[in-house]
Amino acid sequence: MKNERKKRLEQLYVDCVQQKAEEISKWIYDHPEDGDQEFLSSAYLCEQLKEEGFSVQLPYGSLKTAFRCELKGSKPGPTYAFLAEYDALPGYGEEHNELGHACGHNWIGAVCAGVGLMFAQMKEELEGTIVIMGTPAEETTGGKCVLVEEGAFDDVDFAFQLHLGAENNAHVVTLAMDSLEFTFHGLAAHAAAYPHLGVNALDAVNLMFTGISYLRQQMRNDTRVHGIITKGGEACNIIPDLCVCKFYIRAADKAYMEEISAKIINIAKGASLMTGAQMEYRNFENTYYDLINLESFQQLYVENAKLCGSGDFVDSDADASGSSDVGNVSHVCPMMYSELALGGPTPAYAHDVKFLEYLKLPCADDKLKKGIISLCLTVFDLYEADQRASICKEFESKKG
Repeated sequence: MKNERKKRLEQLYVDCVQQKAEEISKWIYDHPEDGDQEFLSSAYLCEQLKEEGFSVQLPYGSLKTAFRCELKGSKPGPTYAFLAEYDALPGYGEEHNELGHACGHNWIGAVCAGVGLMFAQMKEELEGTIVIMGTPAEETTGGKCVLVEEGAFDDVDFAFQLHLGAENNAHVVTLAMDSLEFTFHGLAAHAAAYPHLGVNALDAVNLMFTGISYLRQQMRNDTRVHGIITKGGEACNIIPDLCVCKFYIRAADKAYMEEISAKIINIAKGASLMTGAQMEYRNFENTYYDLINLESFQQLYVENAKLCGSGDFVDSDADASGSSDVGNVSHVCPMMYSELALGGPTPAYAHDVKFLEYLKLPCADDKLKKGIISLCLTVFDLYEADQRASICKEFESKKG
């Protein structure tokens, strides 16, 4: 039965969706925009979905380039959200001064829109609601963090996102990440004539780094703390009175990240006490949560991806871990996140110049088709109440 459904979806894609989905991918690729500045891409995606009967909210929430496009089926059922991205990266082109979609967000946007276009053609058999959620600035400020905080996913039952990568991986590991900035206020004085009258803010910063170095011995192996000094004084003969440092704190799970962040704040308080410099701190970026992988949900997708010809999947990619705002979504609703191998003449990784070039090749369009159809198949699988219950049970046990 599933093979028959796959064949029907493939024919529907070729007849009604392929040309438009490939055009969307190419259009966003050709119009790269910075995070939170994706005015052209967000409007363009909304227009394509509005033409197919989706209701449109743009902007959505407090983010000017976020959007929510919604299509209600003829029968009641869950709400399925597909998370579109469309921000580009800086530093490409011959002079390294151009924006480029070297992370494939043009493709992500096209996949999500393509799923929407497919279900617009199958509205009579759609049980539930399809939501295409526009999530800006994944590469910078992390728009999904804001959307989660504002309740954008409170009515979402299942969320999905595909990303291109060097290999097929349905067990992607992303680390929880906090971002803390510490400012120390001291008292300036002549460093040679009157050092005893000064309060050295730079000493406080250096003590912070020393304290964190000692803390590392007692941290779990999955934890990373990396920092920089962004302001360290004005002149060698002046006791620094204003110094600033920033840190990323990463861990495999949100709870342990919060524990380490609290310890680092205490180190900063200790540095303040030791030097007499007054300290204040803030989050200078959104806090990212770890990605909760639900085995029952991931395997459901992997079976469909293999059926569509995507090939074998690796077991894990735990040794290559960054952070992503998609993790925040996975803490508020069941989330299926997977990477599909882009292909191309040689292996290429996201943010690589080769990756940017390969996105123009037929291999990207081939994965676009396979990604869209495999996601549609997964939605149909979730029509089964037992399947939904199994995923939700696992989610409740893991979300903490």
